Amino acid sequence: MDVYAAVESRRAVRGFTDRPVPEQTLRRVLSAATHAPSGSNLQPWHSYVLTGAPLAELKKRAGERLAAGDPWDEPEYEQYPAALKSPYRERRAAFGEQRYGSLGIPREDVEARQRAASANWDCFGAPAALFCYLDRDLCRPQWSDAGMYLQTVMLLLRAEGLHSCPQMAWAKFHETVAEILSPPRELLLFCGLSIGFEDTAADTGRTPRAPLDDTVTFVGG
Repeated sequence: MDVYAAVESRRAVRGFTDRPVPEQTLRRVLSAATHAPSGSNLQPWHSYVLTGAPLAELKKRAGERLAAGDPWDEPEYEQYPAALKSPYRERRAAFGEQRYGSLGIPREDVEARQRAASANWDCFGAPAALFCYLDRDLCRPQWSDAGMYLQTVMLLLRAEGLHSCPQMAWAKFHETVAEILSPPRELLLFCGLSIGFEDTAADTGRTPRAPLDDTVTFVGG
């Protein structure tokens, strides 16, 4: 697949079929993704890939917590500023309107929105998931490195005909994920990444992007 096609077709897919993802495909993608850039070649990401029974067990435990009304785990990092300023506040609100509007859920139906959000912890039905961890002692630039790594993974998945959905939501259940993965204590869960073949019947469309001039300034002649 052409690089431009991979970039333009990549999106957060929130509906997957149960068609298995071959392990050799995941190995090929993650081997190539090791070439992602990182400052001073630290390669700070630590990834765990779950499929089959272990992933099913994680989904089961997360589902049980949701059903029981368990509170989220103590956060280990701030996902968004407490007071999100403009234009980011408006972009986030527009995303929510599109996301839940496509499901026919009005803004005031908080319970229905929560039910829809709970699909995060089923990986939207995906048969494979990656969990990306970072060392707690690292700094903001290394978090940026992890973002470049994950973007590389997502684009390579498109080259394989696969889709994905990055999910910081899993950080809210980091203790449950740790029960399955047993990561070293020095690692912190950044996000999950659901992986699989898209269920086109569940397509909710693409989220719009800001005009180029809103985010890019060209200087020169």
